[in-house]
Amino acid sequence: MTELVHRETANGVAVITLDSPQNRNALSRQLQSELLAHLNAAISDAGVRVIVLTATGTVFCSGADLKEQREANVAGAATGPAVLGAILETIWNSPTPVVGRINGPARAGGLGLIAACDISVGIEDTTFAITEVRIGVIPAIISVVLLQKVPLTTITELFLTGATFTGADAVRYGLLNAAVPAGALDNAVDRYVASIRQGAPGALAGAKRLIRDVPSMGLHHAFEETARRSAEHFASEEAREGMTAFAEKRPPRWSNP
Repeated sequence: MTELVHRETANGVAVITLDSPQNRNALSRQLQSELLAHLNAAISDAGVRVIVLTATGTVFCSGADLKEQREANVAGAATGPAVLGAILETIWNSPTPVVGRINGPARAGGLGLIAACDISVGIEDTTFAITEVRIGVIPAIISVVLLQKVPLTTITELFLTGATFTGADAVRYGLLNAAVPAGALDNAVDRYVASIRQGAPGALAGAKRLIRDVPSMGLHHAFEETARRSAEHFASEEAREGMTAFAEKRPPRWSNP
């Protein structure tokens, strides 16, 4: 069986690539299973400082594998995304920052992958759409991450109309951090990766946890909990190294893993 997702690691960066261009990188059961396995392997690798998620071909991800879903329906088998929820949750909670290199259009479930990433960069004139209602289903699983990033008025319109929008629109909606000309995509991703790598691994994981946890806390509890976490990080070996490096005007040791 040909592998549909690849992982290459170099210089502290794990690049995970969807490689099923024959069906526009659709979320087949095999692709989902391999993607989850590669994500977990990259997160478990202490040498990996940043994960980059991208794809081959001209489409980033077309969403569900509809051919596979139709065949399952005919056979009376279970349908729906196999482990998409686990994939999105893994990216969302990954202590290792995940950067989406969105190399082309995305539809439906593909937008869930984009929204789950910490930072996503796409091409300004490519197109996106949340098209589930047009084929009689709902954007159920991806709603968990999309509703965290896209304003309610906008996501309501996108869910109910299935209308296409551009990379430039996606930046305005909060789905992408940046949209650039196709020829500038790699440089833009590289800049984000380089910036992230200046941060300490534990501090990056801790900062990401703040983003995930604080919005759901009550005000008093949030101040108590963030004070506890702040003290914990100030007392850490990373903080001692970071402040010493700053005083000595040298890069901290984590900047060149």
